[in-house]
Amino acid sequence: MRFRSFLKEIKKQRKIVEKRKKRKADELSNPISKPVRKKIRVPNQSQTQVPSSPPSSLSPLPPLSALSPSSAPSTSSHVWLHDVFPSFRGEDVRKNFLSHIKKEFKRKTITFFNDNGIERGESIAPELIRGIRGSKIAVILLSKNYASSKWCLEELVEIMKCREELGQIVMAIFYEVDPSDVKKLNGDFGKVFRKTCEGKSKEEIRRWKQALEKVATIAGYHSSNWVDEAAMIEDISTDVFNKLNNTTQLFDNLVGMSTHMENLELWLSPGTNEVRMIGIWGPSGIGKSTIARVLFQQHSQQFPFSVFMENIKRLCPRPYYDEYSVKLQLQKEFMTRVITQEDIKIQQLGVVEDRLKDKRVLAILDDVDHSLQIEAIAKEARWFGPGSRIIFTTQDKRLLSVHGIDHIYKVEFPPDNEALAIFCMNAFGQKFPPDGFKELAWEVTKLAGKLPLGLRVMGSHFRRRPKQEWKEELPRLRSRLDGEIESTLKFSYDALCDDNQAIFLHLACFLKDELLETVESCLEKNFVGVKGCLRVLAEKSFISFEQGRIKMHDLLALLGREIVRKKSIHEPGQRQFLVDAEDICQVLRNDTLGSRNVIGIDLDLSKLETGLKISDGVFKRMPNVQFLRVKYPRKPYPHSIDPVTFLPSNTRILHWDYFPLTCLPSNFNPEFLVKLILTESNYLEKLWEGNKTIRNLKSMCLNYSTNLKELPDLSTATNLQTLALDGCSSLTELPFSIGNAINLGRLNLSHCSSLMELPSSMEKVTTLEELLLTGCSHLANLPPSIGNLKTLYLENCSSLVELPSSVRNSLNLKTFVFTCSGCSNLVELPLYFDNANVYIKRLDLRGCSSLRELPSSIRNMTSLEELNLNGCSSLVELPSAIGNMTSLQELNLNGCSSLVELSSAIGNMTSLEELNLNGCSSLVELPPSIGNMTSLEELNLNGCSSLVELPSSIGDLIRLKTKLYLERRSKLTALPININMKYLDELLLTDCSSLKSFPEISTNISVLKLAGTAIEEIPPSIMSWPRFHHSENLRKSQHALDHHITRLHVSDTSIQEIAPWVKEMSHLHGLVIKGCTKLVSLPQLPASLAILDAYNCESLERLHCSFNRKKFHTLRFRPYHQHIGGNNRRSRRRNLAVFPGESVPAYFTYKATGNSLSMKWNGLDTHFRKRLRFKACACWFNRPDVEACNWREIKI
Repeated sequence: MRFRSFLKEIKKQRKIVEKRKKRKADELSNPISKPVRKKIRVPNQSQTQVPSSPPSSLSPLPPLSALSPSSAPSTSSHVWLHDVFPSFRGEDVRKNFLSHIKKEFKRKTITFFNDNGIERGESIAPELIRGIRGSKIAVILLSKNYASSKWCLEELVEIMKCREELGQIVMAIFYEVDPSDVKKLNGDFGKVFRKTCEGKSKEEIRRWKQALEKVATIAGYHSSNWVDEAAMIEDISTDVFNKLNNTTQLFDNLVGMSTHMENLELWLSPGTNEVRMIGIWGPSGIGKSTIARVLFQQHSQQFPFSVFMENIKRLCPRPYYDEYSVKLQLQKEFMTRVITQEDIKIQQLGVVEDRLKDKRVLAILDDVDHSLQIEAIAKEARWFGPGSRIIFTTQDKRLLSVHGIDHIYKVEFPPDNEALAIFCMNAFGQKFPPDGFKELAWEVTKLAGKLPLGLRVMGSHFRRRPKQEWKEELPRLRSRLDGEIESTLKFSYDALCDDNQAIFLHLACFLKDELLETVESCLEKNFVGVKGCLRVLAEKSFISFEQGRIKMHDLLALLGREIVRKKSIHEPGQRQFLVDAEDICQVLRNDTLGSRNVIGIDLDLSKLETGLKISDGVFKRMPNVQFLRVKYPRKPYPHSIDPVTFLPSNTRILHWDYFPLTCLPSNFNPEFLVKLILTESNYLEKLWEGNKTIRNLKSMCLNYSTNLKELPDLSTATNLQTLALDGCSSLTELPFSIGNAINLGRLNLSHCSSLMELPSSMEKVTTLEELLLTGCSHLANLPPSIGNLKTLYLENCSSLVELPSSVRNSLNLKTFVFTCSGCSNLVELPLYFDNANVYIKRLDLRGCSSLRELPSSIRNMTSLEELNLNGCSSLVELPSAIGNMTSLQELNLNGCSSLVELSSAIGNMTSLEELNLNGCSSLVELPPSIGNMTSLEELNLNGCSSLVELPSSIGDLIRLKTKLYLERRSKLTALPININMKYLDELLLTDCSSLKSFPEISTNISVLKLAGTAIEEIPPSIMSWPRFHHSENLRKSQHALDHHITRLHVSDTSIQEIAPWVKEMSHLHGLVIKGCTKLVSLPQLPASLAILDAYNCESLERLHCSFNRKKFHTLRFRPYHQHIGGNNRRSRRRNLAVFPGESVPAYFTYKATGNSLSMKWNGLDTHFRKRLRFKACACWFNRPDVEACNWREIKI
């Protein structure tokens, strides 16, 4: 039966496709039959026309092609352009009932589709289809002559289709006609219908009858039930309004909307009498209009007068040649909507103030992009009555600030989970991807950059498409914008002035993500007032500033690149910027294709399958290149790069990974260079011959250029701020001229393993704040004076014996980080912290295995938050002055194996949150004062093998809420009694072999490990621990464990059986049995079990249970016994069973050696993949005579 239904569905779909193709062919062969739209002026655009672009970035209407029956969105993902679509016979109701109900709709701010501008033809116009599908509610006004119009009947068919496919609400009004006559086609209504059917096809008549029969069964409004028509109209309009304002459903459909409403509610404050102006600000496509519309729907009924002016910038297209006339037009439009009167006349400005100064108004001006619009409609708050709320949506923050609007709500990009949900709602009709589409859905979500407009458009684009089409479409979407997204974003770009447009293209094609200071330096020679232009772009939401860098949304960057590409589609060498890898290679291979137009090249080598071929004279044809980037994000680079003999001298940014020469071409002039990056350039030995001017250079990065032997003269590098030489292992010295780099703030010399010393001229570099010397294994000493350091890294400077005492002079800044980890020869710290203003936050001395003591002056480090002494194995004691470190939050003494005791002063460290004593094997006791550390959350005592007991004061650690580690201690015999660590989450007592009793320590424990202890019985109260879910080795408990436990570990050589009550643990997910060498069998296990792992249970022979259950997926027995595997091999799910063995069982049909296997399958219908079930077996070998496999994963 299921197979026959499947075949029927295939035939049905084929018929639909064939009809669609035939209809399209008919339209192409006879274009004259298409209805023509009259071009007439309609006063109220929001109620009469479908806008040329979506009114809101969160709620675009998908293109008509995307709304076919096979791809129509569900109601959960469809966002509507109109509130109501009225279907009616004009001659019956237009001048009376319809005009009255429309007026009432306007009064209630219910928008409706108006078909006055559409010419009637033989077939229903595309504008009407969009109007129907773009309306949340269809109101069908059935009158006596309704069926006389083929147009009306086709509307009705389309409406009933939308009811099924989109979840559209349909309301029926039976105006002077009986519902039974409509259903059975009796009476005058039936006569009119039969006349209309004359000469029509049977298929048309069938569709009309079916639609009329359906609409007649809808519980609607009967005019005969009302004596007063006005009362009927009031009831209908109220019903429509209530249906539209079902905010619960609205929030379900619009992901993240409830958060926006909660945030805006604070500023809206409907109960206050002040007139408040509010701005909703964000980039195009982020959802400002949708947020404003939902806000309007929620609150408009609370105001006597309310108006939503949608897409205001399209009412009066720019340029504004006569500003006074434009203001008059805007005021007229605004007042028309406020008082719902069409024939209003305005002769002069000031009407808004005169008519509304005592009225309580809710006005939303959507998509404001010019001061004139605000000045015309809502220049001042006093124009409106007490309690009014005027809300603007805009991309331009400055517009709001200039008009004194202080309440500005910035619409942020949705978090990852919400962005995925928005896409999925439009692609799948649900908030999560179905099986097999998760990775694809995430990739498209990332391509959309979490912009709601992009997510919705792309979701509609992929709706109901097979996975293969997704994979085919993704490469195009990575480099091209969807047309609808492009038109929306470009509208904002076109409104920019020429300089701002040009700078936007520079940022989109090359400079985004660069430091603001770098961008300004690169552009200041080409543009006047660069800072002002960047500020305008930020105010208009084209860019943002984050941590000193310029950020731009990925879709806006794509827009900029697409604008540049379209200026010269077929001749890439004529473009300003080259960003496509194939286009760049085409230009670089041929020295005749480049031109003086090219100012930027951004090549990602990872997009090429072969090496980079460069024609010898190609850059001579492109002398104006200012920005050149050749990057490879992965390493090493597997191909070759042709060398270059010429580079443009106008270059501001030169970034070339794996640069193929020993030095830059002799013609290259770095005079204008702002940023130089030549990482992983292993051919590079020096930058250039002789001395060259580099006074504009701010950043130089030569990381991992392992053959670099020298740096150029830095005498003119007075603006250099960052110098990165990490991994330049052949560099033996820095030039003495580095002292001229008077603005140097960061110097990274990490892993310069041949570097012997730093020049004394560095004392002139007083701006140096960060010095990284990690891995400078031959560095023996430091200069007497080094800048004003905030960060000093000396990790693994194994030749460093002492530090200059003058270093203390650098330790005067609040964010100082000091690390000497790995300095194994460092015996003591010659640091004298005798200044009360020492602000070191972090002191890292990991691996200083020769360090015997800390200086007593450490008492003055009152701001220290982290002290890491991990691996200081020679450290015997901590100074008592350590108690003065009242800000310390983390103390790591891991591996301090010589540490005998802790000073009682440690109890003064009341801010300490984490104390790690792991591996302090000489530690005999803890001081009683440890109970004073009331902020301690985690205590690690693993491997403290000399510790015999814990002080009773440990019970005072009331905030110990994360973990208490007490593992691997052979001498600990008991825990203190009568203590209650009520927040303790995990208690680990593994291998405390002398521990015999378990006290009532906490009821909050969720993880308890007792493996390797002598504890045989646990208190009955453990069964009532509400959070307890994981236990290890409760070997002789006579009580059934609490049903909350999800994971149980059993590991004890003496266990011969597992208690039968284990089957009552209804939430048990995993059971691990390890080293139970005397365990012979397993009892019945709970149905919730998904994982069973029995390891080194050599006596285990049989199970008393089966694994043919839905939740079970992993079974491991090591070693394997025939009785276990025999009855449990069959399973109908994608389960995993692991058994020792050296051959594949005989009953497997297809076999192969290696890492692949082929089998026969006709594959006629891919729909059968969901029903396909099979078993697979893979055999791993671990023998010295068998070569190990080089693959780690099997995919089935």
